[in-house]
Amino acid sequence: MTNNPTQLSLLQDDIRRRYDTLSKRLKQVARYILDNSNSIAFDTVASIAQQADVPPSTLIRFSNAFGFSGFNEMKQVFRQHLMEETVNYTERARLFRQTSTDEAAAPPETPAEILNVFTMVNSQALQQLAMQTNPEQLNKAVELLNQAENIYVIGLRRSFSVASYLTYALRHLERRAFLIDGLGGMFTEQLSMVNPKDVVIAISYSPYAREAVELVELGARRGAHQIAITDSQVSPLAAFSDVCFVVREAQVDGFRSQVGSLCLAQTLAVSLALNNVEKA
Repeated sequence: MTNNPTQLSLLQDDIRRRYDTLSKRLKQVARYILDNSNSIAFDTVASIAQQADVPPSTLIRFSNAFGFSGFNEMKQVFRQHLMEETVNYTERARLFRQTSTDEAAAPPETPAEILNVFTMVNSQALQQLAMQTNPEQLNKAVELLNQAENIYVIGLRRSFSVASYLTYALRHLERRAFLIDGLGGMFTEQLSMVNPKDVVIAISYSPYAREAVELVELGARRGAHQIAITDSQVSPLAAFSDVCFVVREAQVDGFRSQVGSLCLAQTLAVSLALNNVEKA
């Protein structure tokens, strides 16, 4: 059984694959990052630059070369990986404080403070979702759903609540929607009847559920149209999708929200409902 792919493992694979094409300085950064992935989340940018024997500007160039706006954004991949590997929520909160480099901002402690922070960051995440989601992709997704004979929705572990809601909403639109939950371990059996007239909606975030990736691959082999809701363009779901929505969820103390994904799911359902009204 293989490990579930994560944003970090995909980034590391990309660095290894492109290593020979990098400049001498960028290779120094690549070697340091690949050899010290556990400490990247804890160390400051200045410390990493010093230990890699490069100026801080080289770290910025390196992160830009791999699609990040800055090195701190790349560091978030390493921090998030640590959070994902820490199942216990108490330990996750403690780890977040250990890896936090923003000394000016005290972490929220009381329930009211946590609510205020979640409200603020979710508002920002929703604004980002609206600005970065391509209207043509939305239209294409709604059209695929409108034409589908059957709609299979995949969402495991953290993604399960979003998948459950979307299946619920599609059923209220009298669509043949089926939630792939793998009851009794029957993941492939639940998708065994998929065909080119159907649509598979897969929802998964790093660490990407191995079963979800396998089901997406099965859907691709059967010729079904696919819609992905995920957190990165390099997500393993993206390679098989006709439409891929990248949702950057808000985080507080290492705990990711689902507001953006639920908003997108509701958008698809309501758009499909209005589409049916217009054609009635």
